[in-house]
Amino acid sequence: MTVRSAWLLPNGQTREDTRLTPVGTFAPESETRTRDGVIPGGDPFAAAGAGAMALQIGVGRALVQGTDAQGAYPVANDAPAILTFADGDAQFARIDAVVVRVYDELFDTDGQNLARIEIIQGERAETPTAPTLPSACLRLWDVTIPAGASAGVGGIDWTAALADRRRYTVAVGAVVPRGAASDVGAYDGQYADHGGVLKRWSVTAGQWQTYRPPSDVQTATGAAVVTAASGWTLHNAQAVRVSGMITVRVQIERTGPDYGPASSDGNLADLAMFTVAAGWRPNGIYGVERMPTIVTDSYGDGAGYLTPNTGLFELVSWGPGATVVKNRWHRVMITYPA
Repeated sequence: MTVRSAWLLPNGQTREDTRLTPVGTFAPESETRTRDGVIPGGDPFAAAGAGAMALQIGVGRALVQGTDAQGAYPVANDAPAILTFADGDAQFARIDAVVVRVYDELFDTDGQNLARIEIIQGERAETPTAPTLPSACLRLWDVTIPAGASAGVGGIDWTAALADRRRYTVAVGAVVPRGAASDVGAYDGQYADHGGVLKRWSVTAGQWQTYRPPSDVQTATGAAVVTAASGWTLHNAQAVRVSGMITVRVQIERTGPDYGPASSDGNLADLAMFTVAAGWRPNGIYGVERMPTIVTDSYGDGAGYLTPNTGLFELVSWGPGATVVKNRWHRVMITYPA
């Protein structure tokens, strides 16, 4: 196992140390503290059972924050590490933490300057909790050690025992992957991915808020929206496009002769009413699959179909036995994806 660190050793930092460890300004937590965490990319510090009581931790890079005075330590693990857990207590379970830990003789009493992946053992208890970590530790995994666990009795069930505690950090201004609501944002406008939902930190609200881009609203009216078919006169048409959805509203008068009557079940020979302009038609993916909506003249109503690829709107049904009457205004409103 080789855990490399940068800006920790009093001398002897190698060129490989400098190249492998993460550099740059990472997401802040305060004026002088850095959000520590794993650097995303692949599956850093992945855990996999390596024996009855042994766990393998994969390669990865991370930033480990110490006290405010210490600052943040960039580290890199360039080879898999094998950790062996102590046997379980005879009566109670415990939770051990797998961490990246930095030792700095300027700030602790261990008298060494190094970074390593290690186990911090928890207390056995009827209801065990994960151990509190010392300074300059980054939690990677919590491992539940059942009562009586040992190599002689089958060891640890790694599928059930492992709890992923990796949190991630990125350069300042970037989106933090796998963020959490419990993380306090460092500045107004910080972004984080919370379970696939983009969140923005609001200092005013003191919370993460779901990010919604400003609505790009486009409008058009009259002949720029629809063209009346023969036997109809257009009085008013409005179209609005908001966030990829279009709503078209039309007021159109029947100026041709009465049409109908509809059959006893309301069916009507398809009657062209208008055509929607090319820029306001439904998404072309719908092809010729006609989209239905209601048509009304305030005395009766029926159904109309809009054909996406041509923009043709047709009246296809009316009140059973009823007639589409000349000189009445008809109203249509339909919404669909642009």
